[in-house]
Parts: sequence; structure tokens; C-alpha cells
Amino acid sequence: MRIADLISNASRQFLSMEFFPPKQRDTWPQFFAEVEKLKALNPLFVSVTYGAGGGTQANTLDVVTHLKREMGLNPMAHLTCVGASSTALRGFLRDITEAGIDNVLALRGDPPRGVPDFRFEDQEFQHASDLVRFIQSEFPEMGIGVAGIPTMHPESATLEDDIKWLKHKVDCGGQFVVTQLFFENRLYMDYVTRLRERGVTAPVLPGIMPVLTMKSAEFIAGLNGRAVFGGFYETLEAAFLKGGDEAVRELGLAHASRQVQGLLDAGVPGVHLYTLNKSEACLAILDNINLR
Repeated sequence: MRIADLISNASRQFLSMEFFPPKQRDTWPQFFAEVEKLKALNPLFVSVTYGAGGGTQANTLDVVTHLKREMGLNPMAHLTCVGASSTALRGFLRDITEAGIDNVLALRGDPPRGVPDFRFEDQEFQHASDLVRFIQSEFPEMGIGVAGIPTMHPESATLEDDIKWLKHKVDCGGQFVVTQLFFENRLYMDYVTRLRERGVTAPVLPGIMPVLTMKSAEFIAGLNGRAVFGGFYETLEAAFLKGGDEAVRELGLAHASRQVQGLLDAGVPGVHLYTLNKSEACLAILDNINLR
């Protein structure tokens, strides 16, 4: 069933989750054990990342198929522009359709590491909207999600520019939006308000990720800049200096719990958790919140 329809028909607030398939298949039993623990949270859907350039594309297909057939979950496969071709995408979409997968998340993706001369202009699919149009045209029954960035994409000139292109993705066929992570709920609320003012009526699910180590915080800052933290980075830094990663984990979980509860209290339909394949952290957050 399309995720947009699941959201529309949901009788209560929900959680959804993102997983990334381990590259080494001998670690899959541990991975599926973590997923099994999180299945107890009854997620509305789960998303599975996609290997850029096809690096773990086969893994994604096998993982979403297992999640669907063996675990009874509603998985959504990620698709990216990096290294994609019409032929390969058509084959992948045909394969997941045959496996009973009804939804994909269309992303531009990040430039591959170690390829300094990489240019999206040289790709067959240059933008997420290109993927959306392709899927809409060739697999019209497929549910299509797109990504939004409440803190502004690093390559955008302004947030208004970001909003214009998000609307374009929805107009091309995107049925719902999952945001990238943010650490101040006000950023999400303001983002949704601007989208609604632009006429975007699609559901916008906030994406929350608990910071569990200082290395993780540094990685996020390297990708998006410290501005994405809204001052929380400095708080994490101070905690790390006093108590190391144990203090960072405690602070990160508490902050994520407050964010999730605040969003639910504000009436969002659901919250999307970036799990990092860590069931313990997600279960700890659930212990601290109340779903309506």
C-alpha cells in the first residue's frame, strides 16, 4: 500500500524508521535481530538506504524483500541519481514490484567519496525530480516519497530556493516528504508553514536522529555545517569534554526524546527515526514519549 495512503488513513500518530543494509552479508543476522526488536514499535513503514552507484543495490533489494516477506513490515527502498541509468532503474523497480514493495524514496544523493571530478551534470538523472518523473511515468502505481531539508541544502542560495525545488518534486509526483535531520523543532514548523504557503499539501514527516557519539556529531557538521545543530553542537562538545561519549549519548537521547515529544504534542502525523541500526537507542526514546 502506498505510504501516502497509510498516512492519510492512520488513526493515531505513528513512528517510521530508516535502516541501512550492512555491506557484509555475514552481519545480516545481527542486523535483522535489531530490526526485530524495533518491530515491536509497530512502525507504519521502514525505509532502507540504497548504495550509491549500485554499490549495495542488490543488498537493498534483498533486505526490503526480507523485511516484507519474512518480517511483515512495509519497506520503502531508496533510489539515488548517482550512477543511475534508465535501464538499471527500470530493472530495480521491476524487481521490487515483483517482491511486493510499493514505495520508494527518490533522492539526488551525495557525490561519491573519492571521486573529485564527479559532476551531477554528467549523470543521466541529475535531480531527484528526474527520478520522480521517471518512476511516475513507468511505474504509476508506485508510491513516491521525496526528501526535504528544514535547515536548507548546503548548495542552495536561500531556504526559499530549497522550498521552490521541494514543491517542484511534489508537483512532479512526490506524494509525501521525509525531512533530513534537524535539532530545533522550530526549524521544522517554520519549514512546513512555508511549504503550505507555497501550496504544498503533501504530508511532511520530521526526521529525527539521536546523536550517540561526538564522532557522529562531527560527521553531521561536516556534511551540513554546524548551523544544522542550532547551538546544540556546542552543548554536545562541552558534554564530551566533561564525560566523553557516554555523556554525549545521554544528552543526545534526551534531546531526541524532547524533540519527538514536542513534535507529537504539536500534532504531527508521525515521526521518522533515523535508527543507525541501533535498537537500544530507539527503544530508549520510545520509553520517554507518549504517542497519541
